[in-house]
Amino acid sequence: MPTPFKDGEVNRAAIRGNVRRWIAAGLGGVVAVGTNGEAPLLDDDECDAIVETARQEVPGDRTLIAGAGRESTRATIAAARRAAAAGADAVLIRTPSFYRANVPVTALVAHYTAVADASPVPVLLYNYAAFTGVNMTPETIGRLAAHPNIAGLKETSTDGAQFAELAAAVPARFSVLAGSAPGAYTAFCAGAAGAILAVACVRPALCLRLRALVLEGRHADALVLQQRLTPLARAVTSGFGIAGLKAAMDLCDLEGGDPRPPLGPLSNDAIEKIRTLLNDLAD
Repeated sequence: MPTPFKDGEVNRAAIRGNVRRWIAAGLGGVVAVGTNGEAPLLDDDECDAIVETARQEVPGDRTLIAGAGRESTRATIAAARRAAAAGADAVLIRTPSFYRANVPVTALVAHYTAVADASPVPVLLYNYAAFTGVNMTPETIGRLAAHPNIAGLKETSTDGAQFAELAAAVPARFSVLAGSAPGAYTAFCAGAAGAILAVACVRPALCLRLRALVLEGRHADALVLQQRLTPLARAVTSGFGIAGLKAAMDLCDLEGGDPRPPLGPLSNDAIEKIRTLLNDLAD
C-alpha cells in the first residue's frame, strides 16, 4: 500500500478510500508502511497513524500487516509493539542492512529472535536482497521458522529454485509469500502460499485470478496471465518506482499522488507509458 500525502502530510481520508476499494476487490489484506509505503521517509507517529487508519477499513476476516523493520533491534522491537497497538495483525520485518558487512548470520538470527520474542503479533521475515544487499538463505530462514512467533516470509526473489528450497526448509504452518509479481507464477508453483504485490494495488482482480488458476491446475492459462501482468508489474516497481505505482493508482481513480521528497513525481511521458500498460491490461 503506497502512502498518499496531501500538502506534505499523510492523507488519512485517501488511505481509507483506497483500502475500501482493495478490500471490496477481494484481496486478502493490506500491507501498510512497507517498501512501497515509503516507510524510510516516514516519522514513527506517521507510521502509527497510517496503521490505525488502515485498520478502520480492514475487516477482521482480512489481514493488516505493518512494516516495522528498523536498523537496530531495539528500534525494531519498539516499532513492532507500536504497530500491534495500532491494530496490525502481523509485522513485516526487513533485514537490517546499513552495517550488513558486520552482521553475520548468527547476529541476524539473534536479531529476528529477539524481535519475535518481544512482538505482540506474529512476525513475517522480509528478504529483499536486491534492495538491502542481504540475502537470507533457505537454511537461515528454516532456522528462524522454528520460532513459534515467526509465521512467514515475504521473498522477493524470482528464483523458482529458491522458493522450492524454502518450501522444503520450513514447517507447514509457515507461509512463504511471493514479493515480486514477475515471479509470482513460478513462486506459486514452487510452494508459495500467497503474494504481496505492488501491481495488486491497480489490477487486484488479475492478481487474484493468477493465484486461482494455479490452484485449479490451469497452468497454461496462468502462464499466459503472468506474461500479460509482467510489463505493468515491472513498470510500477523496478521501472518507475514508487512514483510509477502512485501514478498508476491515480489513473485507476485511486489516490496515489506524488511521493515524498527526495523522491520526485513521474514525468508526463512516463505516465502515458503506464496509462498504455493499464489499458492493455484492463480487468
